[in-house]
Amino acid sequence: MKIALLEPIGISKEALGRLSAGLKERGHEFVAYDAKTTDPEELIARSAGCQVVMIANNPYPEAVVRACPDLKLLDIAFTGIDHVAQDALKEQGVTICNAAGYSDETVAELAIGMAIDALRNVAKANDLVRKGGTSAGIGGREICGRTVGIVGLGRIGLRTAQLFQAFGAKVIACNRSQNPKALEMGIEYKSLDEVLSQSDIISLHLPNNKETRGFISREKIALMKPDAVFINCARGPIVDNAALADALNEDKLGFACADVFDMEPPLPEDYPLLHAKNTLLTPHQAFISEESMLRRAEIVFNNVYAWLDDKPINVCK
Repeated sequence: MKIALLEPIGISKEALGRLSAGLKERGHEFVAYDAKTTDPEELIARSAGCQVVMIANNPYPEAVVRACPDLKLLDIAFTGIDHVAQDALKEQGVTICNAAGYSDETVAELAIGMAIDALRNVAKANDLVRKGGTSAGIGGREICGRTVGIVGLGRIGLRTAQLFQAFGAKVIACNRSQNPKALEMGIEYKSLDEVLSQSDIISLHLPNNKETRGFISREKIALMKPDAVFINCARGPIVDNAALADALNEDKLGFACADVFDMEPPLPEDYPLLHAKNTLLTPHQAFISEESMLRRAEIVFNNVYAWLDDKPINVCK
């Protein structure tokens, strides 16, 4: 069986060799490419003859799927799967697995870091001191005692809530279903409108799909407190980012932190958030740490071994 890793997944050659050794021992052909590509023709060439293809967060479009009749497993080294042609894959009977859980801690910690920066002016203070400035007027506010709203209380949202609670914040949340663990933690479930209007800090943790695209609309942004901090370490298209920029520039929202956008960075020069006041922007790095990259690789290779043993895990419905 031919198995191909179409792009690097952030681990050393030694780790890659260790994780893939079992495939070769079983008599399978394993190929790993050391450069990313989004070119459909190149993706087709790399996938040719493969029964198993492993990717990360680069697109795997319908044209590629249709050109790969041998494909049986698409193993995604990522949590979200909105960047692959799911309908075409399912029509061809291809199993889709992901690496859910690998970045829970990493994403949650960045959300906390962003909140601290927004409230305590860390980046601004860094610029000031380098320019000979002082601390006058930039003392900021504390997380402790504030209300934090979590929109999407899955694994990452729940871990983010735990960390905010450790800082002494009150946590409220909006989610389609209630998690017993969250209730044990004292998290209050409320409607989306209540969470948006009552929270001092709002952290978004939803997947990007047909139901959530544009979920945080101009109307929803208008519900937020004028001094609230909004954090998006989830997916960019969930938010009307032009409306978010307008709210910031019109002083209708206090601060916005975004790690994700309507497209992958680099962003075009006229992208609204680049020119909005009171923003902290990072280039889709929330999921990246030494620890998370190794966890991700271990999960994605375990997906292959489990599938080969007819005991698939992490299958996306």
